[in-house]
Amino acid sequence: QVQLVESGGGLVQAGGSLSLSCAASGSISSMSTMGWYRQRPGKQRELVAGINSGGTTTYADSVKGRFTVSRDNAKNTVTLQMNSLKPEDTAVYSCNAAGRTWRGLFNVWGQGTQVTVSS
Repeated sequence: QVQLVESGGGLVQAGGSLSLSCAASGSISSMSTMGWYRQRPGKQRELVAGINSGGTTTYADSVKGRFTVSRDNAKNTVTLQMNSLKPEDTAVYSCNAAGRTWRGLFNVWGQGTQVTVSS
């Protein structure tokens, strides 16, 4: 069974920075994509940033140039560095990971962490 544990998040003023980290544990044979999603108040969950095993990244237009996603394949961790934060970045951020164990494919979510940006 694969589990994700997130850390980071919290309260920051507009223009500030935060870093979110997510570590996957379990009998992982291979990890394909890892990424971060967020759900803002009254909105649907949306992809913020993703990264595949080869290091190719994808970002929501709203965060390009401000957020950076990276991963450590050896440790099965993914990090989201968030700079120049805006009040509209306030959301619950969740980590997602997909890959394969000896049992088969998996796609799992972290518990979510609150990010609040004050104006």
